[in-house]
Amino acid sequence: MNGISRRRVLTAGAAAGALGTLAACSSGTGLSAGGSEPADGKGTAQARPVKPIGDGSTADTGAQPRQPKPARLRPGRRPPQFVVFSWDGAGEVSSKLFSRFRKVAAGHGAGMTFFLSGIYTLPESKKHLYRPPQHPAGASAIGYLADRHIHATLQQVRAAWLEGHEIGTHFNGHFCGAGGVRNWSPSEWRSEIEQAVDFVTKWKTNTGFTDLEPLPFDYRKELVGGRTPCLEGQANLLPTAAALGWKYDASSPGGLQIWPGKVQGGRLWDFPLQSIPFSGHSFQVLSMDYNMMFNQSGGNPLGDRARYATWRAQARDTYLAGFRRAYETNRAPLFIGNHFERWNGGIYMDAVEEAIGEMAAHDDVRFVSFKQLVTWLEAQDPAVLRKLRTLSPGQSPTGGWAEFLGAAGSPSS
Repeated sequence: MNGISRRRVLTAGAAAGALGTLAACSSGTGLSAGGSEPADGKGTAQARPVKPIGDGSTADTGAQPRQPKPARLRPGRRPPQFVVFSWDGAGEVSSKLFSRFRKVAAGHGAGMTFFLSGIYTLPESKKHLYRPPQHPAGASAIGYLADRHIHATLQQVRAAWLEGHEIGTHFNGHFCGAGGVRNWSPSEWRSEIEQAVDFVTKWKTNTGFTDLEPLPFDYRKELVGGRTPCLEGQANLLPTAAALGWKYDASSPGGLQIWPGKVQGGRLWDFPLQSIPFSGHSFQVLSMDYNMMFNQSGGNPLGDRARYATWRAQARDTYLAGFRRAYETNRAPLFIGNHFERWNGGIYMDAVEEAIGEMAAHDDVRFVSFKQLVTWLEAQDPAVLRKLRTLSPGQSPTGGWAEFLGAAGSPSS
């Protein structure tokens, strides 16, 4: 089976078993300003004004802390290497992977995007409140979280936002395949989104928790992008996303490692998961943990234990191969997607952490959220972005960066 066909099987099966970025550079200068939050997410180290919204599940606390100020590239300057690590689902369960990767991010001054599944804030006892398009009330292809895990997830979401990370959406029920989201109309996507926002903004009413502070943001304003289940259904999502004022979508599969462009009449940035060189093979794989697992153990999350160390190194080296191809040539942003999972003994989580550490050792690397990448892109000279998009994967600018961008570049702003 070739790499392309494996990718399609992969994206159709990504729902099973899964729960599921602040400007930074290798010198650790990415986090600069704003309030902070203890690891347990229970309180802020710096007081922020709080204006409760609705039932008090969320609150307007002002501008998000630790956001970089974008500047235009100077004429002839090589772009920084952006890397976006994103997480589908973003629930905190007993494996505590949400909190783990918040700590990893903090260690490298990194920002990430957490695509929160709305039903991860809805108790299973209230699942009848979820009315998924084309499915019975309460139906879901992923499990509802135990109440204690909803409690922990809310703490992590609060802390992550205060640390500067983005809270996007992975929608709700994660329906894939023939009876899934690929068949939803734009109006059905709107219903799914409205419900996801509703669950996040009414968790106090639905859970009855009284010992947690509100999420410190207005989610209806904060939410500017998402990733669809199994990377399906994008075509009918885009009109709704644009109408809602979203800035981007991250649902395309198998994109090239080139500079991103816009879709939906120029209203949304398209941030696809990318095809990257699969270490030890001649084909490419999607830049996601499930794709690694599918190619290594045939989609079995409990594969041959004797091969775990080899597979972990291969996954890490694959991420690094994609990184090097961009870093050493066209500097296209690298998009890596994952889930909070323990497939094959948790080797993919270890591979991601190792890859982040090795990427961070390079100069001029910025780990950012999708939202922050949008802000940087929209601050650039459109002529510069058009020139950058002419560079193919692995292609360096002819004559070097000074010649390539010298004429099109504009002064730093």
